[in-house]
Amino acid sequence: MTDFRLLATGMSLSWLGNGFQTVALGVAVLLAGGGAGDLGLVMACSVMAMLLCTLFGGVWADRVQPQRIMVLSDAVRFLATTAMAAMFAAGTYDLRALCALAAVSAGAGAFFEPAMTALRPMLVEVARRQHANATLSLLQTTSRVVGPALGGLTVAQFGATAGFGVNAASFVASGVAALLIRARVARVPGAGMLSELGEGWREIRRRDWLLSGVLAATLYHVANGVLLVLVQVVAIERLGGARAAGFVAAAEGLGGVIGAAVALRWRPARPLRTGWMTLLLMPLWALAFVWPGTLTAVLLGAVVGYAGLNFYGVAWETALQDHVPHRVLARVCSWDVLTSFLAMPIGNALAGPLSATFGIDPVLAVCAVVLFVAGVIPLFARGTRELTRGPAPAHEPVAAPA
Repeated sequence: MTDFRLLATGMSLSWLGNGFQTVALGVAVLLAGGGAGDLGLVMACSVMAMLLCTLFGGVWADRVQPQRIMVLSDAVRFLATTAMAAMFAAGTYDLRALCALAAVSAGAGAFFEPAMTALRPMLVEVARRQHANATLSLLQTTSRVVGPALGGLTVAQFGATAGFGVNAASFVASGVAALLIRARVARVPGAGMLSELGEGWREIRRRDWLLSGVLAATLYHVANGVLLVLVQVVAIERLGGARAAGFVAAAEGLGGVIGAAVALRWRPARPLRTGWMTLLLMPLWALAFVWPGTLTAVLLGAVVGYAGLNFYGVAWETALQDHVPHRVLARVCSWDVLTSFLAMPIGNALAGPLSATFGIDPVLAVCAVVLFVAGVIPLFARGTRELTRGPAPAHEPVAAPA
């Protein structure tokens, strides 16, 4: 368990650091004379870099020891973030340079995530995988709430450069933790990039629970992309402004913590079936903005919905680790992540035109229905209904100290 504690510690510090940069980036760009257009372009470059690198990150995570990729990724992100801090500290704001640095950092992160996904099941016994996944989910959710709050205080007191500096330091901590992890797994030479990418997709197609889950998640994230834009508008225009938006975000974080805490204790015999059923709580969150449309109802819906979402996330990750051969796990997960990355911006882009044409409330209601349908579809797959906890596939490699 020492290796898992190292991973959890490194990831927690990294997640906290990302919260600092989220605040620092917006403040730095605006104070340097840039506007919403500049910030949007920087964010778009980050998303595009993730899209371009995610699948390749999955291939490499299945080729070499995951720790090597994680350490290299953290080193690249440290350098990129340090360069951002230096640029703003020197007062030499350059949008093109910032976009390039953001793209490099996001691309490196797209290699880090599949590697971490491949590493996690190597660090704990099969029977403790759900507990480990729930622990990481709890830490991540808490960091997403605490990180921006601490980042805001730090940036307000010491400036945006300090926010970038804290994030850069968090990458050092994450890299050191990964470097100290001793677990190793056998790797074999790859057959070529395209062939290996195809093998990852074939593994998805072989399993009805996995294929239906990935496709349903794509549909889910289109609707969720619309919702994440419109609920902000509703919170600010109808529920009390920025203060209400902050309360809603806090309620979402609290729900996530509750969902992860439940997953620490409750291990249902059919985890994937239960996970998809808990995801059906999310439409309550969307509908609360339409009816009754009060802040109290929205906060309650956020707590309940995000609790279901986080429990589902733990169940899904555990199912992947238990029932997908480790040699292709990172590639399968990278395909899963890619569909979400593609779907979310599509939903974000559709939010404005749809709400302008049909009105915000009808669009929110339809999106709630889409979330419900996306949660129900996988339940028609026999594999989803019958999948049990572990054991891992017989050909799963066993982790061993170096």
